[in-house]
Amino acid sequence: QVHLVESGGGLVQPGGSLRLSCAASGRTFSIIAMGWYRQAPGKQRELVARISSGGSTNYTESVKGRFTISRDNAKNTLYLQMNSLKPEDTAVYFCIADSVAAGTPWQFWGQGTQVTVSS
Repeated sequence: QVHLVESGGGLVQPGGSLRLSCAASGRTFSIIAMGWYRQAPGKQRELVARISSGGSTNYTESVKGRFTISRDNAKNTLYLQMNSLKPEDTAVYFCIADSVAAGTPWQFWGQGTQVTVSS
């Protein structure tokens, strides 16, 4: 089992920045990748960014050049630096962790943190 707790959400003006954090605990040694999803009201949940255990990253097109995903393995913490925020970035952001235990893949989710971009 992997437990994930997000923090860092809030209200920010357009053009502003926020940094989300996700602290992982439990069987963190089984994690092979982590990422951030978001879900806006009335929209489907979408993958925002993902980072593998080797450090490879990928982003959804709409956030490329504005968001940066990173992880501190020593602290078991995942980050999402969000710059040049737009109203359309408003959503609940969820941290996820992909792990493998005894050959079985698992995906764990945090409880989510609200990001609101508005003037």
